[in-house]
Amino acid sequence: MDPLVVQHLVNWLTLGSIYALVALGFSLLFGVLNVIHFSHGDVSMVAPFIVLGVISALYGSVMPADMPGLVLAVVIALVATGALGILLDRLVIRRFRDSPAMMALVATVALGTVLRELIRTLYPQGSNPKPFPRFISGHVSIGELSLSSYSLFVIIVSALAMFALFWMMRNTQLGLRIRAVSEDRSAARLMAIDPNRVFAATFFIASAVGAIGGVFFASYAGVVRFDFGIMYGLLGFSAAVIGGLGSMQGAIIGSMVIAGIDIAVQATFPEGAPYRLVFIFLLVILVLVVKPSGLLGRPVMEKV
Repeated sequence: MDPLVVQHLVNWLTLGSIYALVALGFSLLFGVLNVIHFSHGDVSMVAPFIVLGVISALYGSVMPADMPGLVLAVVIALVATGALGILLDRLVIRRFRDSPAMMALVATVALGTVLRELIRTLYPQGSNPKPFPRFISGHVSIGELSLSSYSLFVIIVSALAMFALFWMMRNTQLGLRIRAVSEDRSAARLMAIDPNRVFAATFFIASAVGAIGGVFFASYAGVVRFDFGIMYGLLGFSAAVIGGLGSMQGAIIGSMVIAGIDIAVQATFPEGAPYRLVFIFLLVILVLVVKPSGLLGRPVMEKV
């Protein structure tokens, strides 16, 4: 196989995996709460700044001295971002669960702006891009092919995270409670399931999974900015819309579709990077026109 084609395939899987991690959060939260958490991308992008802060506290620089130190920083960032998701739900989002969808949408858009401005204001020189380390360097040789160790690392870790999420949803008591609340909140209460605890657990899981994607997104770019959450959130939300909001399988498929367009445009058109978003969002518009529920989403019937 042509090495260039293989490289494009690896880049496709890498980007698709990164987008899927945030898209899964959008679908999970929408499926349980029926709320579009538009600040989810900004919450996810808090994680890279926490990683940099922990590394700076441990080593006095943005470059880790060893892999265990970086792993520790990432674990702290995932837990802290999950806790941030719970906090935002309790302070803001919980108040709009039974409100019209537009109110929750506007509130979460405003919440994302608040998060970005807090990072820009409170983080040292927060307006400037920050270099972000890669977890692993080098290449893996397979015959005549030379593949990036970092790309393979992202693909494997993302696949494991997605597998763990699906396994948890299908084979644990917590997953059963989440699915019960998603199907019928009132019936879940009759079965002694506390929806508020389920909501908190869902926000923690969605935010932590998104944080993994946020760290990978920053590492893939090599830098992190306070406003990266806007684009990361839009791409993840677009992937969830294409796949079908509320469908976790659809979120993964939508992410792979978007990543495929991204790579194809850059590979086909000279200096095509600035135009890839045009094709991606044109596809989103087309899906909304032709099949608003997405590829795997279920049409919603409203009683009047």
